[in-house]
Amino acid sequence: MAGWSKGGILHVRFNSTYLSPTIYALSTIMGRSAIGVIRVSGPATTNILKALTLKKGVPRPRLASVRKLYNPKDGVMLDEALTIFFQSPKSYTGEDLAELHVHGGTAVIKSVLAAIRNLHTPQAPIRYAENGEFSKRAFQNGRFDLTEVEGIRELTDAETESQRISALSSMKGETRQLFHHWREEIVKNVALLTTVIDFGEDHDIEEVNDLFDTVEKNINKLESEINEYLNRVKRSEILLKGIKVILLGPPNAGKSSLLNYLADKEAAIVSDIEGTTRDTIDIPLDINGYKVLIGDTAGIRSLANVGKIEKEGIRRAKLKSVDGDLVLVVLPLDKSNVEQELIEHVNELKLKKPVLVILNKSDLIRNSQEIVENYQKIFNLPASSFKIISCISGEGITELISSLTQFFKKITVTEST
Repeated sequence: MAGWSKGGILHVRFNSTYLSPTIYALSTIMGRSAIGVIRVSGPATTNILKALTLKKGVPRPRLASVRKLYNPKDGVMLDEALTIFFQSPKSYTGEDLAELHVHGGTAVIKSVLAAIRNLHTPQAPIRYAENGEFSKRAFQNGRFDLTEVEGIRELTDAETESQRISALSSMKGETRQLFHHWREEIVKNVALLTTVIDFGEDHDIEEVNDLFDTVEKNINKLESEINEYLNRVKRSEILLKGIKVILLGPPNAGKSSLLNYLADKEAAIVSDIEGTTRDTIDIPLDINGYKVLIGDTAGIRSLANVGKIEKEGIRRAKLKSVDGDLVLVVLPLDKSNVEQELIEHVNELKLKKPVLVILNKSDLIRNSQEIVENYQKIFNLPASSFKIISCISGEGITELISSLTQFFKKITVTEST
């Protein structure tokens, strides 16, 4: 610890070797695999490498080399690993950082982690990293700003191609550059207004009005850009969390069959008995690169003809549909009558969110035109809002998926990229 006085204030500087512990963690999942990657970051990184390899020096920075790893206490060999050393400040965390690519057996990984842990001393503290601590240190050391750290997390969590593309823009620093541009524009316009305040008497009224008009035009443009960005953020959140598509309809219309077809597995029980689905089921799917959460719900019919359990299922189905980004109303082509309970609910939904009517069981009907026109009148929806499919033959499924993909593009950030 050292100190100095400036302006009557005592400034204290601590030795980072004692205050900043060296952290280590397994960066891959614990379990049998080809390799396991262990990362070490902090002031004691070089000492840990020397102790594990029984070498006086460390590998050349950014050069992969194969080294035998030993237990520093008894000299027993633990593994033969690919080691990479990143010297401060040119590392992910901005500190000395090492990566040990060991064989992926559980016993190997545990033995190397234990050897690192046993090198801890009060003078050179070493501990297992907390969740996200490597990125936290990267932020604290100025390697990344918050937008880039968020981008890294989103990229790590990305499950689909569209999520990967969305996360890359933040991770590459594009969001930071945009924010910096806005800041420069704000400062520039503040400077123009300051000119009027400080030197207004040196300009005539016409010049001052022109300056005000310029500032107003710049601010309006800036406000428009910010609002567009906020709209993209909202769409991007939908993309990252998953687009919620809710299946709604009467009992035995084929909702669960459609879900199973899209999921390519028996995700929901299918039966000819009405009311088989009593509760909501959420199934995550990847549809053409988009993460989609499809919710299967209980069939909606007149509450006068159902029991207590099914009535609760219908109530939950209605609540679920209100929370969706898109509602797919699944109706059977072999039955033209629709319960008033369902009609009223769909009429309420279409005022707030997109509704697509899926007419199932086309394999049972030869001429469906008259039935489709009847459904159009019942729900007061255009012909473009209806899709005819068969979950038995697969007819119309490709066209349905194409329509869903186009909808996903409209409500997510990828429409503008």
